[in-house]
Amino acid sequence: MNKLVVSPSPHAHSGLSTAQCMYGVLIALIPAFLVSIYFFGINALLVTATSVAACVLFEYLIQKYLLKGALTITDGTAVLTGVLLAFNLPSNIPLWIVIVGALFAIGIGKMSFGGLGNNIFNPALAGRIFLLISFPQQMTTWPQPSPWGAGVDGITGPTTLNILKQGNVEEIANIDVINALIGNYGGSFGEVSAIALIIGFIYLIWRNIITWHIPVSIILTVFLFSMAVSINHGLEYALIFSELQIFSGGLLLGAIFMATDYVTSPMTPGGMILYGVLIGIITVVIRLWGAYPEGLSFAIFIMNGATPLINKYMKPKRFGEVVKHG
Repeated sequence: MNKLVVSPSPHAHSGLSTAQCMYGVLIALIPAFLVSIYFFGINALLVTATSVAACVLFEYLIQKYLLKGALTITDGTAVLTGVLLAFNLPSNIPLWIVIVGALFAIGIGKMSFGGLGNNIFNPALAGRIFLLISFPQQMTTWPQPSPWGAGVDGITGPTTLNILKQGNVEEIANIDVINALIGNYGGSFGEVSAIALIIGFIYLIWRNIITWHIPVSIILTVFLFSMAVSINHGLEYALIFSELQIFSGGLLLGAIFMATDYVTSPMTPGGMILYGVLIGIITVVIRLWGAYPEGLSFAIFIMNGATPLINKYMKPKRFGEVVKHG
C-alpha cells in the first residue's frame, strides 16, 4: 500500500546527496583551515580535531543509546558541525571547553529536535553562542597570529572589530585592510582569512551546493549600512570602515558557511534575500550599538527562528500554477 510520507525541510531536490553536500562544504573550508594552521599553529589543529571528534562521538552515543535510531555519523553533518564550531573559537581556548561546546551543539542544538532536518537553529552557532555566554573570558581572549603559530599563546590583543566598535577614527583609518584579507589579525582562527573564505565560496557556487542569494544579500547589506552610518567622516573613511566590517570578524564565515545551512534557512530566492538583508541589519546594529563587538552569530540565530515564518509567507509557486501577465 502506498503511504504518504511527510518529512522535514528542505524539500528541494538536486543531484547531490546529503553526504556529498556536507563533504563539499568541508572541501570548501580547507583553504581557511590551512591559513589558520599557518597563523595559529598546532593549536588550530588540536581545537578542530577535538571539536570534530566530540561532535561525532556525541551524535553516535545519542543516536545509539537515547534515540535508538539509525546512525547518521557518516553523512558528514556531525563532522561539519565540529569544524564550524572550531572555526568560531580562539585557537588558545582550553580543549575541555571545546568538548562542552560540542555537547551543546549536538545534544541540544541538533539531536534534541530529532536530528538532521528537524533542528530549528544551526547547531554550530548554538554551541558557539552557548560558549560565549558561559565562558566570556576564554571566548574573547584572542591570540595574535604568528607564522606557524610561534608564540601565539603568549601574545593577545584586540581584534579589528574591537577597534571598529571603539570608533577611534584615526586608528580605524590606519588599519591595513590587506591583513584582514590574508588573515593576519586576531580573532577566531577559522574566520580570519577573507581570501581563503572567498575561495571556498567560489567552490560552493561552482558545485551548486549553495546559491548566491544569502551570502551576497548579507554582505551587501552590511556594506551599505556601514557606509550609511560612517559617511559623515568622509567617503574614504566610510569605504575603509565598510570594507573592514566585511573582511573582519566572522562575517564571511557566517554568511557563506553558516547562514546558508539548508535546514535553518528559507527555501525560496526571495525568502533567502529577505533573510540575508535582515541578518545584515541585525549584525551591524549589534556590532555598533550592542554589547558585543561581533553580532553575526546572534543575527543568524535570530533569523533561524524566523525562517518558518518566511517560508510560510514566501512560498514557491505550485507546480502547474498558471501565472498571468499584464
